[in-house]
Amino acid sequence: MDATTGQPDRPEQPEAPSGYAAARLHLLNEKAQSGPPRRLALSRLTDDWVEALFTPAAEAAGVRGAALVAVGGYGRGELSPRSDLDLLLLHDGSADASAIASLADRIWYPVWDLGLALDHSVRTPGEARKTAGSDLKVQLGLLDARHVAGDLGLTTGLRTAVLADWRNQAPKRLPELYELCTERAERQGELQFLLEPDLKEARGGLRDATALRAVAASWLADAPREGLDGARRRLMDARDALHLVTGRATDRLALQEQDQVAAELGLLDADVLLRQVYEAARTVSYASDVTWREVNRVLRARSARPRLRTMLGGKPPAAERTPLAEGVVELEGEVVLARSAKPEKDLVLPLRAAAAAAQAGLPISLHAVRRLAGAAKPLPVPWPAEAREQLVTLLGAGESTIPVWEALEAEGLITQLLPDWERVRCRPQRNPVHTWTVDRHLVETAVRASSLTRRVGRPDLLLVAALLHDIGKGWPGDHSVAGEVIARDVAARIGFDAGEVAVLSTLVRHHLLLIETATRRDLDDPATVRSVAEQVGSVSTLELLHALTEADALATGPAAWSAWRGSLVADLVKRVGAVLAGDAPEEPEPAAPSAEQERLAIEALRTGEPVLALHTQTEAPQEDGRPEPVGVELLIALPDQPGVLPAVAGVLALHRLTVRAADLRAVELPGELGVPGDVLLLSWRVAAEYGSLPQAARLRADLVRALDGSLDIRAKLAEREAAYPRRRGVQAPPPRVKVAAAGSRLATVIEVRAQDAPGLLHRIGRALE
Repeated sequence: MDATTGQPDRPEQPEAPSGYAAARLHLLNEKAQSGPPRRLALSRLTDDWVEALFTPAAEAAGVRGAALVAVGGYGRGELSPRSDLDLLLLHDGSADASAIASLADRIWYPVWDLGLALDHSVRTPGEARKTAGSDLKVQLGLLDARHVAGDLGLTTGLRTAVLADWRNQAPKRLPELYELCTERAERQGELQFLLEPDLKEARGGLRDATALRAVAASWLADAPREGLDGARRRLMDARDALHLVTGRATDRLALQEQDQVAAELGLLDADVLLRQVYEAARTVSYASDVTWREVNRVLRARSARPRLRTMLGGKPPAAERTPLAEGVVELEGEVVLARSAKPEKDLVLPLRAAAAAAQAGLPISLHAVRRLAGAAKPLPVPWPAEAREQLVTLLGAGESTIPVWEALEAEGLITQLLPDWERVRCRPQRNPVHTWTVDRHLVETAVRASSLTRRVGRPDLLLVAALLHDIGKGWPGDHSVAGEVIARDVAARIGFDAGEVAVLSTLVRHHLLLIETATRRDLDDPATVRSVAEQVGSVSTLELLHALTEADALATGPAAWSAWRGSLVADLVKRVGAVLAGDAPEEPEPAAPSAEQERLAIEALRTGEPVLALHTQTEAPQEDGRPEPVGVELLIALPDQPGVLPAVAGVLALHRLTVRAADLRAVELPGELGVPGDVLLLSWRVAAEYGSLPQAARLRADLVRALDGSLDIRAKLAEREAAYPRRRGVQAPPPRVKVAAAGSRLATVIEVRAQDAPGLLHRIGRALE
């Protein structure tokens, strides 16, 4: 044993073949050849060299039944400049141990002499299979085994046996591989968000790409192939450049080396490099999520099938399809399109499916997303009201928004819906305070904002502002100024009115105003408070800006928000609110009833029963020239009596009508109309949860029964809720109820902020009664 190197004493052998070191150096320095061609050329050059080592060494040692096998990355023909040489000396066991040891030494020593890292082993086929059966990493390396020299039959036999073992053992080994990937991700983090990522070990890196190859080799499931090869190539190109720049076998892309690596790859700067790396990692991560979900589904189905067949004496029943929204159902734990869905004609379906998936806390299936992407057409400008509402619903779903958003983004649907998203997609943030890339930070801010929606009067504006507040990053100049222009355009495009557009643009322009003022200015100076009040403009905008500030900081990273910062911002908001409250406009007088409302009221008083009118609301004409229905306006007039609000709300819930807006007021008819008295006028904007709208006659009949007590709405709603299995869903924040003391001079304003659910308005009405 050599005391210096710790390696076996050098055997006597012929001089090693010359020229490899020079040819290798020339190949690595040749700028004309890079990427996959260079990795393949380096592998072939190395093959020739080690084959030239093996042949005379085998003759000298007197060994005949042996082969030299490349495994791992070398087996795939993907040698990077500083990659280990993974070699297996395979023998049939016929030669004695000393001869095999002599053969091995005659191969390993020349490799060590050149300073190359060597991962080596010596085994018979039986020993190799046995080791693979107990060591998952060995088995993964053998899946890429490739013959280099010696007895081809030995290599072929081992490859065939190892693949057969892998496929037979897949139900046991794949969960082990998944656990291995998960543990590595927890240690190394997500490559697509790290400022100094490990290109190999971090989640979404080369290890995960190799794991996907192993899953495909099991024949149990397959990874989404579109873009995956390109992503692997970009990661390996970056790793090659890193090896050449540093001269070391490192996989961590350190900050001080990123500009040099970018230059080696012919890229503009380190930001362009990181963005390419992040895009590649995102592709690998998404493919991993989809693949492991499919693996788990297949394994669950395999374990359940024998039991079902035994119990039922035949084939198991078809999986149940549970409706979630119009054209969207749940199937085997995923959101898929209904059989009747027509994505070519239903322009809002991508957003509706995404919102339904996020609200249910379920992943959206790969097939569904690709079908939606393949059929997607641009939405009309401005967007239909339903599209805007579904976007808000998606953003408000909390943590489950993130995987659904990533699925849409992976197939290009996000940039189709919001073209300005392209500039922030995978854009790195050099500030170490930031945890995420710009695009993920925006989604994370919306997730944080979803838990703050009870604090604002317009949750929809808060969620959209959260999504857009940093949209100006990637443009020259102050990102807040650039973002204001972009946000104004996006808000108008998705259908907000002029006043709402103004509020959103103000929120984006001043999203840093509160935190910067609170932490950098003297709050006891009246000029400071007046300045903020002038820029904010109104109490309602201040309320939104306060929530956006907190959501933005929480989504930035742990160093961006604290109890101290929160107290400073709250103090500033209180002072600014006091200034703005002094300029609050007076409550306008209620408008007089329209001619139709007056007619319905008279009819209700004459008959003593409810009178209904339905009007379909439409948006701009579609390609076929017909307007698109987006909901129904429901007018109801009936004599004033207790219990009207919960009765009407309950009937609408029973008929699966979603309430978008509601207005209730009492009208006193003048005596000269011949029917003096008090009438309740109710105006609702509703939409069918899925399916067609109910007939007005059925609504009226159920309303009459609800008012006379013959229809127990509460029991019916409870019965329907019990019929559906509970899903994971979204962990909603608790409801809040408060009296707005200065809300109106004409009435007492009670604000109720709660998670939307079937029958919610019915329950609120019962509580008020």
